[in-house]
Amino acid sequence: MGGVLALLAVSTRSGSGTWDGAPTVLGVAAAVVVLRVLATRLRRWEAAAAVPTAAPRPAAAERRAFLVWGVSAAALALVVGGASRLGTSALQAAAAARRAVRLPRAASPAAAVPDSASLDVPGITPYVTPNADFYRIDTALRVPSVDPAEWRLRIHGAVDHEVELTWDELLALPLEEHHATLSCVSNEVGGDLIGTALWLGYPIRRLLERAGPHADADMVLSRSVDGFSAGTPLDVLQDEDTAAILAVGMNGEPLPPEHGFPVRMVVPGLFGYVSATKWVAELEVTRFADAQGYWTPRGWSERGPVKLESRIDVPRAGASVEAGSTVAVAGVAWQPHTGVRGVQVRVDDGPWQDAELADSVSADTWRQWVLRWTPTAGEHRLQVRAVSADGEVQTSVERPPAPNGATGWHTVTVRAS
Repeated sequence: MGGVLALLAVSTRSGSGTWDGAPTVLGVAAAVVVLRVLATRLRRWEAAAAVPTAAPRPAAAERRAFLVWGVSAAALALVVGGASRLGTSALQAAAAARRAVRLPRAASPAAAVPDSASLDVPGITPYVTPNADFYRIDTALRVPSVDPAEWRLRIHGAVDHEVELTWDELLALPLEEHHATLSCVSNEVGGDLIGTALWLGYPIRRLLERAGPHADADMVLSRSVDGFSAGTPLDVLQDEDTAAILAVGMNGEPLPPEHGFPVRMVVPGLFGYVSATKWVAELEVTRFADAQGYWTPRGWSERGPVKLESRIDVPRAGASVEAGSTVAVAGVAWQPHTGVRGVQVRVDDGPWQDAELADSVSADTWRQWVLRWTPTAGEHRLQVRAVSADGEVQTSVERPPAPNGATGWHTVTVRAS
């Protein structure tokens, strides 16, 4: 019961993350295992004492064995408890450091999001995703605690000059704001591992210009303080039309710890596994032939451009709608860095119908869409596809997320009555 209460306390603590309860869970699990072993040995000891044998083991030896296990259990509890306290202390220190941060105004602010970027449709995904609702995918068992005062970024490898940057030096640079949609390669068709935020940061290409990458380099291997790495095409990071930044702010506040505080990478148009390194501390200029990011040897493609995708937010799969009424079929569509110029919906394999599109502030973000539909009674299948700004039509070919992103048309079935 104590372990359950401890876990509840951790999980309900302000600012706690998904894995913050890991030390408690491990401690409870270890205690259960040790107690089971102790109980088993105690039963064997009692049974042995009740049955005479030809060569009985001395009772003192049995007691010593039991004592060793008991001391081991106590030591394990101390270690796990200490680790939990240290972890909690680190999280509290990181939270305090974040509260003390005062981000500068952007030298190049983003355009304000117009009302026309949001459709008045209940249940549709908002144009900008609140920080608390932004998806989180990473390899960290525990959110790293990084003191901005101690943070350093090192740029090295195949460069003319190594560059090192401190937190204060980064904040003193002319920062830029950009709206950008990020998504995870493991997102299924119709999935929610995607979000849009207003990011504040400094262009990575400017820092690479300082370093002077060698002519034969084609990749930047970014590394996190927790050991994660991502291989990003060098030409993407050097592209003036790509808003690839070292981000320090998210939706008007310092990065939340679980989203990379104090500094992370944001690269529109690429899946996160090859670009969105959180808690970034190192950029090594290298070649794809010489280095790999964390996920590449685990079966994922070394390059990860985001696919043209669309999703139906409303009505939900399995929903009941009123026959003869006007039903809003609505959702979002995206291909960051390229942009979306059209969305089409079809009902029951009928003709494709053009949906109404909301505006967007950038090709790097998704667009909301809606089709007003009057259903007849019965079951209906709704499908959606997008058309990119360069004329590509979203493919119907169904593929899983591995190795470089899921494809296919999002389909939902509803019933009208």
